[in-house]
Amino acid sequence: AVRDVLSVLQRRYPLLEVDVLPVQVQGETAAAQIVEMLQRAGRSGRYDVLLVTRGGGSLEDLWAFNDERLARAIAASPVPVVSAVGHETDFSLADFAADLRAPTPSVAAELLVPDRRDLLARVRMLHSRLASTQAHRLRNVMQRADRAALRLNAQRPQARLAMLGQRQDAAVR
Repeated sequence: AVRDVLSVLQRRYPLLEVDVLPVQVQGETAAAQIVEMLQRAGRSGRYDVLLVTRGGGSLEDLWAFNDERLARAIAASPVPVVSAVGHETDFSLADFAADLRAPTPSVAAELLVPDRRDLLARVRMLHSRLASTQAHRLRNVMQRADRAALRLNAQRPQARLAMLGQRQDAAVR
């Protein structure tokens, strides 16, 4: 399950930093270990989301995820928790306590990160819109400058200055 998640995350969004927080996911001490790790991760302030995951197995293999303490720890987590335990048909208390339940670990990874191809397409579209907007604004500014130059030339400032200079010379004499 961990390899599947890491593979999907790497393919979809290779810039993502991922920490694997290892704990037992079956057996008598599994629930307590998961609770402790969730609490530590929540206190760290380091994570945007926590993924609680495990591949499929028998009901007994997945039983740690039906532990009440684990369900309460997930519900109390200051960091959003995604539960992806087992296969699509498997449900646990952890799934119901989580902020989001994914049917499989791979689907959870897909839900957690955007696809880099979609992001690249969006960046290209935004770049195109920005270039178009800039060209439009530049055309408008250039048209305004041309109109101002035409108005200025229509008023013939050099001729007016020459005439005012002649009047001043005549007044001084």
